[in-house]
Order: sequence, then C-alpha cells, then structure tokens
Amino acid sequence: MQQAPSLFGYRKYWAKRFGTAPFLPMSRSEMEALGWDSCDIVIVTGDAYIDHPSFGMALVGRVLEAQGFRVGIISQPRWQSAEDFRALGRPNLFFGITAGNMDSMINRYTADRKIRSEDAYTAGGHPDRRPDRALTVYAQRAREAFADTPIVIGSIEASLRRIAHYDYWSDKVRRSVLADSKADLLLYGNAERALVALAHRLAAGEPVASIRDLRGTAFMVPRGWRPEADWTEIDASEVDAPGPLLRHPDPYAMGSPVPGLPATGTPDAAQPAPVAEPAPGAQVLRFVPGAKRRVDRTLSVVRLPSYEAVRDDPVLYAHASRCFHLESNPGNARALVQGHGDRDVWLNPPPLPLGTAEIDAIYDLPYQRRPHPGYGDARIPAYEMIRFSINIMRGCFGGCTFCSITEHEGRIIQSRSEASILREIEEIRDRTPGFTGVISDLGGPTANMYRLSCRSREIESACRRLSCVYPDVCENMGTDHSALVALYRKARALPGVKKVLISSGLRYDLAVRSPEYVKELTQHHVGGYLKIAPEHTEEGPLSKMMKPGMGNYDRFKEMFDRFSREAGKEQYLIPYFIAAHPGTSDEDMLNLALWLKHNGFRLDQVQTFLPTPMTLATAMYHTRSNPLKRVRRGGEEVETVRAPRMRRLHKAFLRYHDPDNWPLLREALKRMGRADLIGNGKRHLVPAYQPAGTGRAPGARAEPAAARRRVPPVGTPSAHRRRTPR
Repeated sequence: MQQAPSLFGYRKYWAKRFGTAPFLPMSRSEMEALGWDSCDIVIVTGDAYIDHPSFGMALVGRVLEAQGFRVGIISQPRWQSAEDFRALGRPNLFFGITAGNMDSMINRYTADRKIRSEDAYTAGGHPDRRPDRALTVYAQRAREAFADTPIVIGSIEASLRRIAHYDYWSDKVRRSVLADSKADLLLYGNAERALVALAHRLAAGEPVASIRDLRGTAFMVPRGWRPEADWTEIDASEVDAPGPLLRHPDPYAMGSPVPGLPATGTPDAAQPAPVAEPAPGAQVLRFVPGAKRRVDRTLSVVRLPSYEAVRDDPVLYAHASRCFHLESNPGNARALVQGHGDRDVWLNPPPLPLGTAEIDAIYDLPYQRRPHPGYGDARIPAYEMIRFSINIMRGCFGGCTFCSITEHEGRIIQSRSEASILREIEEIRDRTPGFTGVISDLGGPTANMYRLSCRSREIESACRRLSCVYPDVCENMGTDHSALVALYRKARALPGVKKVLISSGLRYDLAVRSPEYVKELTQHHVGGYLKIAPEHTEEGPLSKMMKPGMGNYDRFKEMFDRFSREAGKEQYLIPYFIAAHPGTSDEDMLNLALWLKHNGFRLDQVQTFLPTPMTLATAMYHTRSNPLKRVRRGGEEVETVRAPRMRRLHKAFLRYHDPDNWPLLREALKRMGRADLIGNGKRHLVPAYQPAGTGRAPGARAEPAAARRRVPPVGTPSAHRRRTPR
C-alpha cells in the first residue's frame, strides 16, 4: 500500500499566531474575543457542538485548528432561511457541511418510519432541531448565504450517499448527494487527510474545481471527463441474463469458479474463456477485454451503471452495489464513476489509513471534553453516553452486510497507542466533571479488534474479500489479543480508576481464539451484563448478514460462564437479534423465538432491520438479489420482509412474551401449521388465553416496557437492548 504524507507534516497556516481557542467559536462575540476578524473555515453541523473527539465537528475542527486555520462552528442552524448561515460571516476558504454523527434520516426516524421521540445529539433531546436530509438542506442554504464560497460536504451521511442509493424513507433510488446538494467536493470515510490537504491547497490559492486528485473525495464532472488522457475506463454496467451467455472473465470473481472460467483470486488474474452464443435478445456480460488486464490500476476507472439505470433496474442496482463494495480496499481500489444525466459522479479511491502516530496526535489535541458553554446545563444524551468512554481504534473487518461502518471507516483497523489511550483516561479522571472512577468503555466499532491486522501487508493490499471473518476467520488475519489484554491491565491500574467496563459490541468469534482475553474481560471488565450480537440463530439470515453460526456463541458462552464462576461472579450475556433482515423467513423467526424461550430470554427492546443507504443488506432488501455472489438475472432470490404487518410479526416473535403480540402470533402459528405451540404449558410459545386490557391491534402504541412488571426465569436476565441503528 502506498505511503501518504504525514497528516501533521504541513507548514502551518499564518493564522496559527492566534493560538488555540478554548472552544471553537459559535458567535461573532466569541470570534472578537479571540481577535479574529473572520473564519478561514466554517463547519456547519446538525449536532450540538460538544468539544470531544467522539463528535465529528470537534475532531475535524481541532485538526484544522492544529494546522493554523481559524475554524468556526454553526451548530443546528435554522434551515428555513440562510440567515443563520451568515452568523460568522463569509469563510475565507470554505464551508464544511456535515449532517452530524448520524445520517439525518436514521437519526430522525425509526425502522417503522415513525419520528423518534428524542434526538440524542441535541441539547434537551429535542427531536426537531434538524431537517430531513440535513446535508443537502444545509449545503443549499450555505450557497444562498455566500454564493461564491466553496461548499465541501462530509460525514457519515455523505459517505453513505456518495453514489446513487436506495432510500428507505422515500422507497426509491435517489441520486448521489453531490447532485442534490450542489456541493463542490464530497469527502468520505476517515477524511482527515483529504481535509487537511484541501485546506492548505485552497489557502495557497488553488481553485476548488481544480482539486481532483485527493483520495477519499468525490465530485461531479462533465460526462466522460478524465484526469489524464492515458486513463482506461472499465465498463461494469451490463449484467448477464438467463440463457446461454458470452463467457467473459469476471473481474469481480472472489475465487469461486464459474463454469467455463478459471478460478481467480483477483480480477487481474482472469483469462479469456471459451465463447458460447447468446440467446436471441439476451443481455450479456461485457467487461473490459482480457488484453486490458495489465492496465495500471491507478490509471483505471470502473464505470458503474448510471443513476438512471439503477433507478429503473433492480438487478443493475444489485450489481452496482457489489462492484462498489469490491472497490473498497485502499490497497487495490480503483476510481469509480457513475453517470447522473449528462454529468458523472467521480469517486477517487478510498483514503489511506492513518498511522498510529497520526491518530494519537488527533486524540491528543486540546479538546475541552464537554459541551459548548452556550448550552448551559441542558442535557445532551449522546454526551452523557460517551463522556467517560474512550475510542481506542477505528474500522471493522467484520463486513456485516447490515452495518455501515465499513462503508465509512473502512475494513483496515487503525489503532491508537497504549500511551495515548492511558493519557486520555487520565484526562477524563482529572478534567471531566462527575467522574466517579468508572471508565464506561474502551472500544470503538468493535470492542476487540484493537491492533488486529492481516499478517502480510502484501496480502492485505491485494485482498478483495468482503469480510475477514466470514464464513470463517481468514487464515491470514491475526487474532492475538495480547495487546488488548495488556491495555486493560494498565488502564485499570491507573490511580483513581476503580473500574474499566467494556460496552462496545464484542466480536465473540474472534474472542474465543484467545481464552486469556475472555478470562481477562469476564473477570475484570463486565458490569454484570455483557452485550454480544449473534443477530440470529438460523443459517438463512446469518448467511445474508455474513455472521457466524451459533456454534461460536455457544463456545463463547461456555468460556464466559466458566470464568465468571471462577471469579465468583454472577454475570450474564445479553444477545442482540435483528427481526425482518433480508433472507429471513417466518420459520426462521419462529425458531429464534423458540431458542429465546428455551434459553430464558425476554427482550425488552428489539431491533427491526433498518435499510441504511449503501449497505449490501439494503441492496438485498431493495432488489431481492444477493450481491454477495456474482449478480445475474434469474439468480438467487432473497426473501425480504417488506409489508408493515409482516415486519411487525417478525418483531413480535422476538417479544413472544408480550401479551400485546399474542393475537398476531396465534394467527401466524395457525397459518404456519404450528398451532401445537399455542397453549398454557411450558412447551408452548404463546398462551391460549388473552389477559384483559392486552392484545391491542398491531401497530397500536404500547405503554413503555419499563412500566410493565417482568419476572424473568430464575437464573436468567431480562435482556435489555439499546443501541444506535447502524
């Protein structure tokens, strides 16, 4: 993998003379107190401004400040006019627009398309402080405020909507957010490298329209534009149809032989194969000819099916989704281009991962670690959740199809040093109000991928697998947890630290390979309950999630229970499950419900599958095709649960113990030929009787779970489930 320039190796901008701001200013009066007459960069965000590295606007703001730039924040502006966007004046370099730490539609709506009662990223939890599709709205208002100022969009909303994508809330394929926002540049993924380089180049007088070579950026250009004349376009816009086909090499083969084709590890290894005549009128697969397989990948661009094509043809959408995900490894990814009318959205390859020294420097910046004083004593739920937690790494190589982490942070783990993490614990101990000695989490996207990586840089750079741990842990993936064990021991030994908990989701199929880690975790870092995510018990949905089978769960549970007993502690695993995921049948949900009952779990809160933009599971939901395999017409059809009543049924199976769900479950069990599960005995799933005052019509609003008394089976927990949708 190529080397990137050091993130902090640039000569600082002249405004460094103003020093460090206690908080990045949110008003003219704060700017004047700092001696500023203007801001170089203004960040507009949909979240309340919390000066803490877990919040994107604070992190990138402090990174830019460390480069010498004056950075202002406009937090949750009123979007009905451009007035609030003029609050800090015209930025000298650009507006940086972010919807916040979450996609604004996921933040505002539930999986049932209902408005959430609370926005965790808003002071007071008010749910009405940001618009739908905030990134687009903010960018348009910023353009109204100062028409000639460059607009740069970023954050997870930009990452997940950078090409044409299925939007669950409007139930249609939408254009790239670049086309709708009219932004000059989009930054995706971990954007610090591109952001810092962009700021310095704009400060040097380079026009934003000429900056086309930064990794991790996307922009719109005239149809057919190329950076240089010697670039080669690879056509990925056609899909094979049923019947005899022209057999061309599959440039996205993952090593699974196709009849008539040799097995390949990478697309460049493919060789021409015998040709068969196509059926009359059949659409055939026509990729770049074999002679081009030696073309320099750094000078190649893959043309995805256009927005208009994927909008109108689900098979092309699934194919485009597969191609998109296979070009995600920064070591071998090519540029992508997708037509939108008479223009193209051009995506440069993903950003190169940050080194340990760089990510340490980012987290060592002078954050105040609390909300801006302008919010007074208002409660901000997201801050309450993370103020005593520490992010120790980025990225996830799990590749779960329903999760958007890999589309945003990538599959290569970027870990902080032990020293940097311990310094942050001391910062929390010494500076964070309300600290009682308990660190609530040492984690990240996954609790136990810290310092895990491929055993070979060469293999890692060439790999095109969608997951390093499915269907089994790759033989090249390191699973040594010793660095994490050492970190845990040093963290809890710090003076003033009474307990270090692990609250991030645990990848138990990795943990079972390190009994020492499971013992350390179980005996010292569990607060009575440990959450893990099997997601399902049945092979059908698990294969579409790219999640391991329940054998790994059983092995982990045996180790967890044994080490808990050895420590003399009564502790429980709290499993997460998803209802209505693509590939899930009614029978699958019934089997999961029976497993829950057999194991004594009563879930208070459950997760219904929420199709987030750009994920592979969302492609399955929208197209009913399986992009985990080579997509073809007439190929595997993925069972999807779309009707609201059926989604409620799948959710009801997870809450089989709730009397309000019993009428719906009885009806379904009779339809499925399983009326034998209706009765008042221990072997039955639901009773035959209905308590008075229960059994409201499906979809009726139930009283809060906490208001009802629940008595779990002896020796087992009532499994509470609360997490941010992914």
